[in-house]
Order: sequence, then C-alpha cells, then structure tokens
Amino acid sequence: MDANAEVPVVLVVDDVPTNIKILADALRAEYRIKVASNGVDALRVAQSEPFPDLIMLDVMMPEMDGYEVCRRLKQNPQTQRIPVIFVTAKDADYDEEYGFGIGANDYICKPYSLLVVRARVRNQIQLKKQADQLEALSHIDALTQVPNRRRFDEVIETEWKRSFRLQQPLSVLMIDIDHFKQYNDHYGHGAGDDALRSVAAALSGGVARPADLVARYGGEEFVVILPETGGESAVAIAEKLRERVFALAIRHECSSAAPRMTISIGVAALVPGEHTSVQQLLAMADKMLYKSKEGGRNRVSLHP
Repeated sequence: MDANAEVPVVLVVDDVPTNIKILADALRAEYRIKVASNGVDALRVAQSEPFPDLIMLDVMMPEMDGYEVCRRLKQNPQTQRIPVIFVTAKDADYDEEYGFGIGANDYICKPYSLLVVRARVRNQIQLKKQADQLEALSHIDALTQVPNRRRFDEVIETEWKRSFRLQQPLSVLMIDIDHFKQYNDHYGHGAGDDALRSVAAALSGGVARPADLVARYGGEEFVVILPETGGESAVAIAEKLRERVFALAIRHECSSAAPRMTISIGVAALVPGEHTSVQQLLAMADKMLYKSKEGGRNRVSLHP
C-alpha cells in the first residue's frame, strides 16, 4: 500500500494565490495539499482522487462564492460528508451563522493564528476519521465481518444504475447453506456461528475483483454482486465458490446433500433496461436458488 495514501488530504480554495500559499505551507507538514482558485475548480477537485478529507474554503470569490460552493458540496452525495472550514474576512455574526446553516463545520475569521488553524484542521480531520470508521462498521455484519444487507442494498442500486448507463450485464448469486438449521440443532449455535464465519471467508476469498461484493443477506444466506459479468461467467464463479465451501470439509452428519457442509446457489444475469429492475434480478436469482435446492442441493442453477 502507498504510505502516502494514509496521509489526509486537505483542499485549499481561495482566489488569492498568496492566501493559498500561506495555508498550504502551514499544513503541508501533516497533510497532502490540493488547491483550487475558484468555485468551479473546487467542485471538480473535490470529486477527483485523491478525495479531500477536509476543505478550507474562502467565502469571497468571483463568479461562485464560497457559500454556493459549500451548498453544492452538501447537495452532492459524493462530497456531502467532507467537512468544510470557511476561512474569511467576513466576521459578522450573521455571516458565521449563515455559514453553519448551509453545512460548514467550522468558521475561521481573518486575520487568523496559524496555530489555531492547525488545531482546528486537526480536530475536523479526527472527527471525520471517527465518522468514517462508524460508517464502515455500520456496513459490516458483526458475526461474519463481510458487508451486511444494508451495504448490499446500497451497492446493488449503484451497480444497477452504472450497468444501465454502460449497458453491461450485472449478475447476482443467491447462496444458501444447505440444511443449516439442522446443523445448528445438532452441533449447537456456537458451532453454527463458526461455520458461518468460515463460509463467509471462503466466499470472500473466491471473488477477485474490487468491484465484486460478497454480503450476508440474512441468516444462513449470502449474496454476491458481479458487475460486468454475464451468466456463463457468473456460473463459473458460482461453481468455484461452491467448491471452496465444500473444500472446508465442515462435518455435517444431518445433511442429505453430503456428509459435510455445502451450499446451493441461484444465478441470474441481466443487462438493465427500461422494463427491468433490481427486484426482478433478485427474484430471478432467488427462483434459481430454489431450483438448486429442489434439485438436491450442493449445486448451481442459472436463470435461462
């Protein structure tokens, strides 16, 4: 991993080059600095990698002032969680109140102390880090440590829209651990939890691309999102996942499918269109999961 990637990024926005230099020089020892000299550039840079962890924003700029920049940042889902500190000569109480009202996290009036600027920047960076950690935890299933249903719901909607725009196939795998209730009843819930963790790890290790997502759908069910993947390729991945779980060799004396833990998988693929939906794709995958179970379990079925 690039060590530089761990260093927080601060975007400094001001139409006066001297002001940018003062703040950039004061912060460069602790942060990576990006700069913009007007509101339009600020909005563009805020949405380009590396994404800023904090924006230092002048208020009085030509064409688009800092208030309007902040308002647009907070309206955009991609940038709305980036903290904004206004740095301005507008020191009236109503100016400060207005800035906080449109979403600013702090307000520094000129002339300022660089010691105070550093302290306030450090504080906002730390608060964002904590908020990001909490947000990440809210997307993770506590037992299996894979993404949870909430995260799946967010990602499938995003990938559906992206696949629709690009007119690329989107595949979903619905996965169920065979006879898991009987496993819990026979071996105990502690063993059941251990098995869920092992299966989740096997599934996660079986998908290679960063865009692929393995999530816990609920109970003993998991789901996999495979962007830009057609039906045949999705089946190949599903078979690989089925084999990985089988290779865990988790003893299951109460299963009719095999004397070890197995999974059944339903596969569905669609190129999103005007008359199709996420719900339709999931229903297709669920129907194929049922077909795999009806066919004897420990198998993969693809929607025709």
